[in-house]
Amino acid sequence: MENVFKIYVYEEGEAPIFHDGPCRSIYSTEGRFIHEIEKGSRFRTKDPEEAHVYFMPFSVVAMVRYLYEPDSFDMNPIGNTLADYVHTIAHNHPFWNRSLGADHFMLSCHDWGPHSSSYVPLMYNNSIRVLCNANTSEGFNPLKDVTLPEINLKTGELTGLLGGPPPQERSVLAFFAGGLHGHIRHLLLDRWEGNDTDVQVYQKLPTNLNYETMLRNSRFCLCPSGYEVASPRVVEAIYAECVPVLVSSSYVPPFSDVLNWKKFSVVVDVDDIPKIKEILMGISEAKYLKLQRGVREVQRHFVVNETPKRFDLFHMILHSVWLRRLNLKLRRSV
Repeated sequence: MENVFKIYVYEEGEAPIFHDGPCRSIYSTEGRFIHEIEKGSRFRTKDPEEAHVYFMPFSVVAMVRYLYEPDSFDMNPIGNTLADYVHTIAHNHPFWNRSLGADHFMLSCHDWGPHSSSYVPLMYNNSIRVLCNANTSEGFNPLKDVTLPEINLKTGELTGLLGGPPPQERSVLAFFAGGLHGHIRHLLLDRWEGNDTDVQVYQKLPTNLNYETMLRNSRFCLCPSGYEVASPRVVEAIYAECVPVLVSSSYVPPFSDVLNWKKFSVVVDVDDIPKIKEILMGISEAKYLKLQRGVREVQRHFVVNETPKRFDLFHMILHSVWLRRLNLKLRRSV
C-alpha cells in the first residue's frame, strides 16, 4: 500500500465546510484526517488519473455548526449541500459517474454522518463511508464502509496520553463514568451505580476522583454505547492500557478487518449487563495478562501523531480504505 496507493482530493468547496474540520473535541478524528490529507501526504496525488480513490473533503461537524438551525430537526440544509456538492464534482470530473461513486470516500465522526450521506443514494450505497457511527442496524456495511475510532482530544494536545501502571497495581476491577445517553447506559447505571466497590460506575464522577487516574487504575474499562454506537472510551481505555469492555449492539469495532479484538477486549451483550462482575471475575489472571498485553500491542494503531508514522491512526484509516478499494472491480468504459 505505502508504495502504490494514491488518493485524489477534490478541490471544489471552501472552508470551513470543506477542506477543514475540528482537531479537538470528540470529533477530532474527522478534522485531524482532513487536515493531514490536505497537507499533502505521500499518498496524495495531484493527478486524478493515477488515483485509486477520490476523497470528498467535507466536514459534517462544520455543516452542523454552520448550516443547521438549532432545535429545528431539519437536516435538509446539510443533505442538500452534500447533494449539490456531489453534483458539482460529477459535473466537473468523470470519476464519480465512471464508478457511480464506488471508488470515492467520505469521512465523518459526527453522529449525523451516516444519515447525511443518505441524501446522495449512490454515496450511501456505493461509496466507502469512513464513520465513527458504525451501526449495522442503520446501514453501515463493513464490506465497503470503515469504522473510524472516536477520539476525544479535549485540548488538542497529542502528548502524555499513553500509559498506565502494570496490572498488579490496578486496584479497580471495572470502571465507567458518563452521562445517561441511551438505553444501554441506563441499564448499566441502574444496575451498578453505587452498588459495588469492584465495578465502579458513575453518572457523575465524585470531585475527589480523577477520570484519567481511574482509567489507569482499572483492569477493565466499560465502554457502553450512548445514543449512538461509538464511544471515545474505547480509545481512552486503550491509551490507559486498560482492557476495553464493549457493551453495544450492532457496532463494528475499528479496524476489525485486521485487528482481532478478541485478543485485547471483552464483549458483553446488553442482556448480560447484570452479569458484568461475574463475567470479568471469571477471566483468569493468565488470560487477563494476555488481554492487557494485547492492548499495549495495538495501542500504536490508535495514536494520533502530529506527523503521521507507520501503523498509526492515519495509516490504519488509509489501510482500511485501501482494503475496500482492492475488493472493488471497476468496469472501464471503452
